[in-house]
This record gives sequence, C-alpha cells and structure tokens, in this order.
Amino acid sequence: MSINEQESRISGLPPVVGIEPRVLILGSMPGIASLDASEYYALPRNAFWPIMGELFGAHFELPYAQRLDVLTAGRVALWDVLSSCVRPGSLDASIDTSSIAANNFNGLFADYPTLRQVFFNGKKAAEMYHRYVLPKLDAVAANIPGSTLPSTSPAHASLSFDDKFKAWIIVRDAANIND
Repeated sequence: MSINEQESRISGLPPVVGIEPRVLILGSMPGIASLDASEYYALPRNAFWPIMGELFGAHFELPYAQRLDVLTAGRVALWDVLSSCVRPGSLDASIDTSSIAANNFNGLFADYPTLRQVFFNGKKAAEMYHRYVLPKLDAVAANIPGSTLPSTSPAHASLSFDDKFKAWIIVRDAANIND
C-alpha cells in the first residue's frame, strides 16, 4: 500500500444490530459527514432518517443513539458493504475499486440467524455486495434474499422524497413479518 493510499484510506462504521434483527440495510461506505460524526447517514439532506422516521419513528430530530434504539427495536440492522477503501470525497463513483475491503458478512449472518432480508441503499451498494461479498458467503448466508432500493443520498435526486419513501415501505413490511 502506498503512502498516499494509506493517507486516503477510510474505514467504515461498526454494524448497528439489535437482539433479533430481521432486516439488514446496507450502504456502500459512509460519506465524509457520517465518518466525521461517527453516525450513519449524518448528512441532513440524506433522506434516510426522514424515511426511517416515517416508517419506524426514528426521526432525525431524535438523538442519534435514540434513533438507533428505535431501529433495532423495529428489528432493523444497519451496516455497509465495505469495511475500508480509498475514496476521495463522498461519492461512491470515486471509490478506487482496487482498494476495496468488504465487511465480514459470514460472521454477521452466523451471529444473527434471525436476519431474513437484505436491503441495499442504492445500486452501488447492491453491485459491491454481489461482486465482493456474495461469492464468499456460505450457502446459508448466500440464500438470504436482497432487494435494491433507491438511494437515499441527496446525490440521487432523480426521485422525489415521496417516491423514495414508497419504495422503502417494503423494509417496514419485511421487519414486521412473523417468523
């Protein structure tokens, strides 16, 4: 690894997982604002927390720890596909693909067998999961279904908040399905 790569390599946040999560929402890698705050989706213009507020009551106005408590009580877990990478700025398109290191999903799925569905926050997260994670998963974890949802990022401005919200309702439905 070059000195420049060491200086610009970023590492993601730890997973947010409750006692018996049912769904896992995956981003690609937190943006600069999220990494600086050590909080998922910290950029106020990101639609993630407003959507989670409507779906689960995890409103952006709540303190971050409380938002996480509300989500985990709703059986929702959060993480990212990547554990680290080189990425100048916050855009997924800027990720140096030769620098990608994926998170340990075999471990996560083994530790939390109640996970039944993966939702990708945008196409890039889904693409990276399918390329860097899925081929390394054991048979049980590889069979957990995944669905790609519209990115909540403000960079994905082609959809309105209402359109994004309508697509994301499936997360609440999946979290509430009985075993």
